[in-house]
Amino acid sequence: MAGEKSGEDLVSEYLDQNPELAQWVDTFRGYCETNKQWFARREFILRNMEAFPTVEPGVVPSSGSSSLDRLLSLSMVWANHVFLGCSYPQAVMDKIKEMGEGIVVEDAPVHRTTVDGVMAKGKRGATTEGDADSCVKRAKCGPNELDSRPAGRTSTRPAGQKSGPPPQAPAEHQPFFNRLYKAVAWKLVSAGGFGPNLDHFEILRSCVESCKQTLACVFVPLKDIAGLPAGRTQKEGHVCEIRCQTVYMGTGYGRDESASKAMASKEALKVFQGRKVTVKICRRRYKGKDVEDLVLLDEQPRSQGFPPALSYPFQDEQLEDASS
Repeated sequence: MAGEKSGEDLVSEYLDQNPELAQWVDTFRGYCETNKQWFARREFILRNMEAFPTVEPGVVPSSGSSSLDRLLSLSMVWANHVFLGCSYPQAVMDKIKEMGEGIVVEDAPVHRTTVDGVMAKGKRGATTEGDADSCVKRAKCGPNELDSRPAGRTSTRPAGQKSGPPPQAPAEHQPFFNRLYKAVAWKLVSAGGFGPNLDHFEILRSCVESCKQTLACVFVPLKDIAGLPAGRTQKEGHVCEIRCQTVYMGTGYGRDESASKAMASKEALKVFQGRKVTVKICRRRYKGKDVEDLVLLDEQPRSQGFPPALSYPFQDEQLEDASS
């Protein structure tokens, strides 16, 4: 009986009878979506098309309307919440829960809520740490000293190799950042392009999580940073550094942690404005010493160096002893 069929079976049967609709909706599948994730999001899109009357099935994505962009964005928000545990403003959460009513996802992941309401997976890898702000690490002990290593992982270095990313690290990380580049490009198009009025951190965070990773943010009070001009050290404020998979993406300054995080996110998104992004090993200053760091770059020539590193995920005991 039809009533005994699952929602996925009914959708598949309906699309089998409407091959043109099936071909059209499949163009919206994300590069890194599993079958389970896509079948659920596909059902979300099909169930809610009638609420967006200007959406025309069969129209290629590049010719879609703003209503189509909104429907697709809401479908991604819903999928991110269900499968990745992402949390959004209450009005958005109420909207996607209403739109997703009746969609059954069997064996859906179970998430737990952290203090700030950001959903994090209950199971964590040995080298991946999360906290209340998407794996935020806070400086506690002193200038540029972190209480724990930033999130991410790289290949194990051979015994005796000096501190720093292994030579093969850029090639290992490049495929992920190629996917992230596509996700950011699509998100910025949906938002009307890069501009000063965007929520840069939310755009960056949602794109990273859609690729099944998390951002690592490090905050250091400006007054605790050594080497600044005397007049500058009297100013209040924080500096934020953003990484993903141990790769440095951007640094920002603001009057508080939220403002510095927004500025660092804006700087990180600027890298995605070119035709591609590239992971490279570059020299940076960390605790007064030159170190090799993984950095995400665009194609623009750089006339100046990088800001000093606030964190360094490749340090070992020798480096820590030498800088103490």
